[in-house]
Amino acid sequence: MSDNAARVYKLLRQQAAIAGFGSYALREGDLHKVLTEAARVCALGLDVPFSKVCRFRESENDLLVEAGYGWKPGVVGNVVSRADESTPQGRAFITGQPSIANDLRADNGFELPPFYADHGIISTVDVVIHIKDKQPYGVLEIDNNVQQNYDQHDINFLTGFANVLAEAVATSARLELLQATIGEMKALVSEKDRLLDQKKVLAEELQHRVRNNLQLIYGMLTKQLDDTSDEAGQRGLRAIARRVFTLAKVYENLLGTEMTHATDFGNYVKSLCVNLAEIQDGDIEGIALTCASESFLLELDVVTALGIIVAELVTNSYDHAFADGTGTIAVSVFRDPAAPETGHLTVLDDGKGFGERAGSKRHGVGLVRRLVEQIGGDIHLVASKGTLWSMTFPIQEPVKVLP
Repeated sequence: MSDNAARVYKLLRQQAAIAGFGSYALREGDLHKVLTEAARVCALGLDVPFSKVCRFRESENDLLVEAGYGWKPGVVGNVVSRADESTPQGRAFITGQPSIANDLRADNGFELPPFYADHGIISTVDVVIHIKDKQPYGVLEIDNNVQQNYDQHDINFLTGFANVLAEAVATSARLELLQATIGEMKALVSEKDRLLDQKKVLAEELQHRVRNNLQLIYGMLTKQLDDTSDEAGQRGLRAIARRVFTLAKVYENLLGTEMTHATDFGNYVKSLCVNLAEIQDGDIEGIALTCASESFLLELDVVTALGIIVAELVTNSYDHAFADGTGTIAVSVFRDPAAPETGHLTVLDDGKGFGERAGSKRHGVGLVRRLVEQIGGDIHLVASKGTLWSMTFPIQEPVKVLP
């Protein structure tokens, strides 16, 4: 194989490595596994025996080896150096530029940790893991026990890989926020279930607390949305905030009722639609939202699922159906006259019509289908001269909770 052919093959292999790692990072929720895989793929992509991902610790002003490839036990999990220009990785972190040491034996200006000598490290390259609008996460480093002369293609590969890794780290931070929020919500629901076994007065007080805490979480998510600049992060936070908002409306409808495990779904949908119009972004004055709903009781879990479904589909219409900013959205809830044990929910708009394209990133539509399946219902889509979502679901008599 000629030198040019070998160079092209190497570049193609490195591009494939970046793409493959990006797909893996999107699927994997465990950040440590993502960092470990990053170290492995980097080492293989540049044909080196060692690599590591170092995290900056602000309070200690040092760089900790979070993950690595090829190292003996005792390296990963320990500090590699101070975050200053006395080391290759420290210099990269401080300057924000790649730090290249083709032969550490000829560069006496660095203070190297003992494990470099134990592994015979001669050549290193460090690049910063930048996170947009935040302090850098740390550095990504490759190490070799053979003297090397790294070229610009190697630096480009490592820099591109570090950028993909930075997005994975940022995504993990957002997931941690979401998991913490969900954890708080689960704790609140668990507390609610425990206190409902005591007496009605405590249950009513708890409903106030749950509603208020959900509204607090909604406010926190809205504030986080204001502080988030990237479009993907905004979409994710906006969807989470909307779902928390629908839960808060469920508890608001429960206040003052005797059946704490059920609520009037028809009244809830009317109230929800009024508030959905108020929380939309942008100019929606030309879009009319109407709601016609029959009154009947449903279990809290079913109301919650159907409330999220209504919020997702109505918001989807607001966001995508009306190119000229004018139109109508109609929500309808009623019992089947021929089968009172069956409920019907429709969301109709007279917009341009919904097209569910392959590879679409409208995750809300997938959530709607999962929620309909969860409550034992069916859903149908008609997209002709507008969009009609039609759902049927079973209506069961709620279980009354005794005081």
